[in-house]
Amino acid sequence: MAAASLRWVLQLHRDVPKAAKLYSEGLGFKINVCTLRWAELELQPGPLKLALLQSSQSSLTPSDHAVQKGYSSLLSFTVSDINSAVAKLMAHGAELDGPIKYEIHGKVAALRCLDGHMLGLYEPA
Repeated sequence: MAAASLRWVLQLHRDVPKAAKLYSEGLGFKINVCTLRWAELELQPGPLKLALLQSSQSSLTPSDHAVQKGYSSLLSFTVSDINSAVAKLMAHGAELDGPIKYEIHGKVAALRCLDGHMLGLYEPA
């Protein structure tokens, strides 16, 4: 039997087109498909994709869940210019969660994006 391979990482969002735009214009993802309820994005050609699905308005929303339980999904990305990436993401609605930290190995930042999901950014030294 062949080993399984990861197909996509899925996040729930209230506004899928707005979230797709944040990932596309903020981090350079290519939007392969985007409707009001579903989007598939990729950072580079390959089998792994980021999928965005519209959350049900009648159920617990991702940000409400994160507030109640104290956690959310976290995606971490390596970037070449953390200041530029932070500025682009904030222009599309992300909020910096604390200051950019200057560690011995490089710069790191955490942002809370749409619907409470966390994004980690890392710029190697």
